[in-house]
Amino acid sequence: MKVTVVGAGAVGATCADNIARREICDELVLLDIKEGVAEGKAMDLMQTAQLEGFDTRITGSTNDYSKTAGSTVAVITSGIPRKPGMTREELIGINAGIVKTVTENLLKHSPEVIIVVISNPMDTMTYLALKSSGIPKNRIIGMGGILDSARFRFYLSQALHCSPNDLQATVVGGHGDTTMIPLTRLATYCGTPVSQHLDEARLKKVAADTMVGGATLTGLLGTSAWYAPGSAGATLVEAIIRDEKKLMPCCVYHEGEYGLSDICIGVPVIIGRNGWEKIVDFQLDETEKAALVKSADAVNSMNSVLSTLSI
Repeated sequence: MKVTVVGAGAVGATCADNIARREICDELVLLDIKEGVAEGKAMDLMQTAQLEGFDTRITGSTNDYSKTAGSTVAVITSGIPRKPGMTREELIGINAGIVKTVTENLLKHSPEVIIVVISNPMDTMTYLALKSSGIPKNRIIGMGGILDSARFRFYLSQALHCSPNDLQATVVGGHGDTTMIPLTRLATYCGTPVSQHLDEARLKKVAADTMVGGATLTGLLGTSAWYAPGSAGATLVEAIIRDEKKLMPCCVYHEGEYGLSDICIGVPVIIGRNGWEKIVDFQLDETEKAALVKSADAVNSMNSVLSTLSI
């Protein structure tokens, strides 16, 4: 199996590192537009192979998409990262042209590739990749919900003083500070509702902290986070390559599911060898449904910006 990661910045390199360490594929290609960066990071990663005990072959390339030929999965991290004070919406004009070009080049050399989108604003970039490529909807997946749910579990674990591994917690909706929906009602701790362990005020704070989790890190780091996004991307790639049939919250295209159509937004889906295989209905209550509709309206508003761009 061959996997390509486009964008050798902090998120792309971390994603590649996780993929190699887990030996998810036999061959990994790291590609970047900046001369020498992908080659250098690939070489650096390969020099950890003996130390970490993996046999994945990693190669780097400066903008030569022929090296990506035959990829089973490709991860798009390309684009500028979010800077302090910058919203994901402000990234659209800059990153849309990049993501469209990358998608086209990947499909030229790997027409059956499954594409994982990490580039921000992720819901809109996932929608753009799908609409501009015309490939089947199951082969375009936005990673955001996996990352947001990991952050949700982190904040819950802090409040409960427990391991994140003892928690089940899911975030749906858009991958944005005001559009994501942490499903506190459905979150569990060792099979028990977290509401049995935390009062309503504490749960609301956990949800609020989750929603600004990315912005919090941007403020602290001066740029977007990379460890958790890179790991989340690798986790999604692994579920595809290993045909794990895992239930994961991902940004996918809707045709009536959850009452939504012509939009890519985060909901629980089954992930396997064919990409995303089905949307799972979590039976949201009326409050959660209303929040999802509001989130979808915000994502659609961002998507409408695409029609104003010359791409």
